[in-house]
Amino acid sequence: MIAIMSDIHGNYEALMAVLERMDTMKIEEIYCLGDIVGYYSQINECCNELRRRQIQCIMGNHDWYMASDTDCERSKSVRDCIDYQRGVITNENLEWLKTLPILIRKENIVMVHGGFKNPLDEYLEPSQDYFEALRGKFFASGHTHIQRIFNTEGKTYCNPGSVGQPRDGDNRAAFATFDGESFKLYRVNYNYKKVGELMEKAGFNRYYYGCLQDASLHLHA
Repeated sequence: MIAIMSDIHGNYEALMAVLERMDTMKIEEIYCLGDIVGYYSQINECCNELRRRQIQCIMGNHDWYMASDTDCERSKSVRDCIDYQRGVITNENLEWLKTLPILIRKENIVMVHGGFKNPLDEYLEPSQDYFEALRGKFFASGHTHIQRIFNTEGKTYCNPGSVGQPRDGDNRAAFATFDGESFKLYRVNYNYKKVGELMEKAGFNRYYYGCLQDASLHLHA
């Protein structure tokens, strides 16, 4: 069985809660579908833990902004958070981010960050027509921060949701597992108040972290 997570976004408290839950399960490998970077302050702690555990990671759009030294044109809050992270990220972690692939195939599952038309930045809305055009049986991507499983005509798609910033009304950290034939979704409680405290220390007000308490808030692009 493998575990799949996505959209950590510098939220180390949520990441460690998810990994601790995975450690109690019969997980053989862990995959991260991108967006390690962005939104919250502990980017080095997140990168260090992923590297230490040799978790296989895909590049997300926020990771790309960091690795390519470009900005997110559609969101000032994203730019503010990544500008902060650019000032604190270690050279080792920056160089590691630059090596991340945009797609991983694991036996009978295909994984990207966004979608299968635009791996980095597509907000995938699953439909029968969409997946009929794709070769394969099992698919996974993140980016929307909304956890779901979608089945159609012998194909199954999973979005594991977001570890660091859920946007589906449930503020618990999210992940999924895949046993070779089916996906299963999980949620994990964590100390989001500590993340807010660390953001305050880094110079950010509640606008930047209030959605951790209320996952129905959509403050970021």
